[in-house]
Amino acid sequence: MNSLEGVTRTDQYRALGLSTFAFTVCFAVWTIFSIIGVKIKGELGLSDTQFGLLVATPVLTGSISRIFLGVWTEQFGGRIMFPLQMLITAVAVWLLTSVHSYPVFLLAALGLGLAGGSFIVGVAYTSRWFEKERQGTALGIFGAGNVGAAVTNFAAPFLVVALGWEGTARVYAVVLAITAVLFYLLAKTDPEHEARKVSGEGPVSTGQQLEPLKNIQVWRFATYYFFVFGAFVALASFLPRYYVGAYGLELTTAGVFAGLYSLPGSVFRALGGWMSDKWGARSVMYLTFVVSLVVLFLMSYPQTSYVVQGITGPIEFNFGLSVGVFVALTVALGFVMSLGKAAVYKHIPVYYPHHVGSVGGLVGMIGGLGGFFLPIAFGMLLDLTGVWTAPFMLLFVLVAIMTVWMHVAIRRMERRRHPALKDEKYLSDVPETPLAKPEASTVGMSEAGRARPAE
Repeated sequence: MNSLEGVTRTDQYRALGLSTFAFTVCFAVWTIFSIIGVKIKGELGLSDTQFGLLVATPVLTGSISRIFLGVWTEQFGGRIMFPLQMLITAVAVWLLTSVHSYPVFLLAALGLGLAGGSFIVGVAYTSRWFEKERQGTALGIFGAGNVGAAVTNFAAPFLVVALGWEGTARVYAVVLAITAVLFYLLAKTDPEHEARKVSGEGPVSTGQQLEPLKNIQVWRFATYYFFVFGAFVALASFLPRYYVGAYGLELTTAGVFAGLYSLPGSVFRALGGWMSDKWGARSVMYLTFVVSLVVLFLMSYPQTSYVVQGITGPIEFNFGLSVGVFVALTVALGFVMSLGKAAVYKHIPVYYPHHVGSVGGLVGMIGGLGGFFLPIAFGMLLDLTGVWTAPFMLLFVLVAIMTVWMHVAIRRMERRRHPALKDEKYLSDVPETPLAKPEASTVGMSEAGRARPAE
């Protein structure tokens, strides 16, 4: 763990505040197609599958770029990489306004997608400023920059009405460029890179940065993030289209309702970080998956009408969620997903303090790929089934598989490390000593037999 000697609370809050603001702006840019894409879909006459691909393409770049942006941030520092990434993205967003064909839109969307890579840059930069005991909360606050999706859902529809989608893209490009300049002027070099400059030590090699990726534990974290983040991005982009199509709402109203999902899915990430610090990330992940299963089951049920033959004649039943109930369910889903996002990233700076960029980059990349593949899958399901709730059925199945896999992996890990826990049903997040059955004796247990933090 890098030394924080000489780092003041003011330095920590400056780094956290600037990173969170920059990430919020980047995330707003990253999800812009959820709004302007609806207009583009109408202009070009796109199918749902084509629209899903358009919305998902920026997520592809934002996902894949995280692995090398994370490594570069570890090598050169967030104060350099954050502004550079934002300026390049701002140019891509501005050039988007000169595009008029679908294939070129996809190419432009690839450049715009670099905005999503800002997440791992911010994680690697912010984690360097805080003690291990406070990193979960700090990264949770930083991750609340996901609220940028809500900013887009709330504000972009009105900008589109006033300025058109081209004018909206130009506004986003200018704001992003200004943010890049301000970050470079106001931010400081993180403690570890400052120490390297003083000592003359060179950057860590790429091979050393990628070494932890051999650990299956890292890939397990990435799988969780595929849902809590990937599905969050996918739904933030898909819900405006869903509200317009399934409920016949105006785009502005659909954007506001989608924003109600994105808002708790972002701002409560800080709460998730605090909960992970206090009660353990594993407990938070169980809470996230169980609640998500219940909510997605209800959201998956399509509008249904059926008739049974009663004693005195046919009896008709109708089932369907009103728009108000559906919005409430999305708010609940967004809330627990925000907790899960923080829980996943709680572990990385603790277990891999010198590889936050590479490990966090891989986890973020896999999560981001969820945001790429899921919108495409949503569009294909709509085209193939003609059922509006089919995307939520897919998410329900994915969460069910992840929940079972996580639980089985945890139990196997505990049995392997502590045979006395074979029949123990209480799952401790970071047990200091093995939890044996009441009749089992722990006398004489060696120090080597004591548990180390798991996950």
